[in-house]
Amino acid sequence: MKTPIVNLDLTEQSPHSPRERIGGFAIACRAVDKCRASMSGTLGEYHYDCPLDNQLFSFKGITGEQFTAAVKTAKNYDEVGTWLLNHGTAKTALEIKNWSDDQEAGSPIKNPEKRGHFIESCHRLGLDPKKTTTFDWLEADDRFSFRSATE
Repeated sequence: MKTPIVNLDLTEQSPHSPRERIGGFAIACRAVDKCRASMSGTLGEYHYDCPLDNQLFSFKGITGEQFTAAVKTAKNYDEVGTWLLNHGTAKTALEIKNWSDDQEAGSPIKNPEKRGHFIESCHRLGLDPKKTTTFDWLEADDRFSFRSATE
């Protein structure tokens, strides 16, 4: 994604979907948006270096601080993808694809500590928690939050 990174105002719009991949990594594009918004003070209700972001950071063996430093100097999303490929724990293209696919298919319904909140949130959004992935839920919550703000 040679698209230049711009500082999104996450009080006015949502970050990229966690499905959008850079360097093959799910979550990364969204993490870039939240990181930049955090640096510019426009994070709104979102959280950077959160459990979702940390799934990416843990998989790559990097920290939020290292990712922030890379995002600060990157001019486009591809540069961050290249940085991820070249830093932290080395991963093959297949490992990255499998991890990203697993992230996209995952759901908090399987986690006893998160299940209750997830089910409640799914019902509020009109989603069936048994069929909803984490990414489905995040995308629906993004749409709901900004639709509600404009109504």
